[in-house]
Amino acid sequence: MSETKIRYICALEPEFPEKLRNIPNAPDGIYVRGCLPDPGKKTVSIIGSRNNSEYGRGAAEYFAKELAKHGVQIVSGMARGIDGISQSTALKSGGSSFGILGCGIDVVYPSENRHLYERILEKGGLISEYPPGTPPRAALFPQRNRIISALSDVLLVVEARQRSGTSITVRFALEQGRDIFAVPGRITDPLSHGCNTLIADGAGIATCPEDILEVLGLIKSGRNKHRKLNLNKFSGLSEMQLKIIRCLDYNPVSINEIASKTGCDLSDLMLELLRLQLLGCIENAGQGFYLLKMEVNGDGSN
Repeated sequence: MSETKIRYICALEPEFPEKLRNIPNAPDGIYVRGCLPDPGKKTVSIIGSRNNSEYGRGAAEYFAKELAKHGVQIVSGMARGIDGISQSTALKSGGSSFGILGCGIDVVYPSENRHLYERILEKGGLISEYPPGTPPRAALFPQRNRIISALSDVLLVVEARQRSGTSITVRFALEQGRDIFAVPGRITDPLSHGCNTLIADGAGIATCPEDILEVLGLIKSGRNKHRKLNLNKFSGLSEMQLKIIRCLDYNPVSINEIASKTGCDLSDLMLELLRLQLLGCIENAGQGFYLLKMEVNGDGSN
């Protein structure tokens, strides 16, 4: 387990992260609990909405899992939503993650992320420029965001509204010369307006982890970079099960809508939906909604 005592690292000390030294308004020092990011490894900061959709959750898990499997360190702000989802997934996938806090390093915020806070200390670390005991205040988080972007090689925005805190991190990333990618979404979805605007303004389009891995130099160019359904897991399905699959995408669809489109009796439909979940084809989003399971092999093959 990583060392968990709190230590202060001055900007003049050799251990101070090189990526933080020369950014505008660099911190004079940082409080650290656990480890610092390994400067010899690639690092991606994943940020997004606190009130994510199921599509956003799936995308965050998809990218974090594949990046972690390739040895990429994941940095984020420990917030509820996309931040915490991506960091938890990276750790579950055997990777490392680093949380940048907008409060004292001994303060768990939000409180529901206590388990994540403790797990990060096992394989990663926590960083804050604020003294221990500093409570979370709205004014502290924008400044915190410059450290999130500075520690990364690539900033990935998974899901964001048109005007949100992610735009502050993006601005810092631009000032620091970092590569910026965004996951595209439906043009009618307010949670994707921020990402779609970033893409329109010139950010990279992140359609799959290979888009990021190629920029990081971890895979060769020219590989298949388009997300595809794993067709193998759809082989052997019944005609009704295939009808159900065709009704779904990566956003939740209600069971009533599925029944209407397939003409399937509701009791029979519930049984088929359960079978498809057990086969790993779909996910239950709760409250009678279902969606396709976002799953791609790490090499981009079927």
